[in-house]
Amino acid sequence: MITPNPIMGTFFHAVGGASASTCYLPYQKTNRWSWGTFWLAQSVFAWLLMPLLIGVITVPYFFDILLQAPPKVIWGAFLLGAVYGFGGMSFGFAIRNIGYSLTYTIGIGLSAILGTVTPLLLKGEIIEYFSRPGSNIVLWGMVLSIIGVALCGLAGFRKERDLGEHKKEQNFNMTVGLMLAIIAGLLSAVFNISLEVGQPIADLAAKSGAGEFQGDAKLIVSTAGCFVVNLIWFLVLGIRQNTLKEFIHSELTTKQKAKNLLWSAIAGSLWCGQFFFYGLGHVRMGDFKFVSWVLHMSMLIFFSYIVGVVMKEWKNVSKRTYAMLLFALFILIIASVTISYGSFYGDLTANAK
Repeated sequence: MITPNPIMGTFFHAVGGASASTCYLPYQKTNRWSWGTFWLAQSVFAWLLMPLLIGVITVPYFFDILLQAPPKVIWGAFLLGAVYGFGGMSFGFAIRNIGYSLTYTIGIGLSAILGTVTPLLLKGEIIEYFSRPGSNIVLWGMVLSIIGVALCGLAGFRKERDLGEHKKEQNFNMTVGLMLAIIAGLLSAVFNISLEVGQPIADLAAKSGAGEFQGDAKLIVSTAGCFVVNLIWFLVLGIRQNTLKEFIHSELTTKQKAKNLLWSAIAGSLWCGQFFFYGLGHVRMGDFKFVSWVLHMSMLIFFSYIVGVVMKEWKNVSKRTYAMLLFALFILIIASVTISYGSFYGDLTANAK
């Protein structure tokens, strides 16, 4: 039995958010690889090798648990993970059009709310959850998250206006990027539903002594669906665009190829790492496990803006736009603290009763 500790849970969600917000930065270090080639390479690590490795290391009888899991659960989580696979692709292409900070804000912002509320609606538990002690505080935190995301989006449109002639220089296209980010956000929420569907696998792992690592047992099922979709898509794309040869590019030295693979491995590991820490945070949220997704996503958005600022994505914007960006980040911080406090207060009240 894991002792509820929402404050520690929030910390793990923050670590996971930082990991996810930096997972595509290694692409900047690859040499003479197209985005599609990098994406294909990192997907092997993100959605296949790392989830398998983490599961084998942290979950006793890992493969036996997967064999014991009901086929309905396995296929449900796998197919929903496959749906998310299209969201992951849209996310990657959105970054190419509007940068890290805006893609994460719009896409992950939508995912945060939909990924939190939808599982409760599907289970018919939304009224029950929001009737618990501390639920009003959590709800206000979720509202603040929406406000923060909306302000970040507004800052993005102001950025497009401020950039003017610099838009082409930075490959900035708000219209295309916005559409891709919305698609990514809608489909990204499906990944949390996939994890919820796979919960019986985690329950089996808990009975086998996995403890706080029980969530690692179900992760590979969801990510496997995502991997299959991305593998097929980018293999076909690589054949059509003749980019698969980049893996064995004759003009690249063995050392350069090894570095490219290393950066891809780091990217995939960072992506997978977010859900390793998500699992550690989730089991500590007590009666408010359902807020894990919105809390995790809020952290992800916050750190993505830090990345965006460091990469000078906002260097040509006005002071007013930059001030709006900072205010939006402040709102997101307050939202995360509010959700964490509401969860903590609700847990204390429930234990006292």
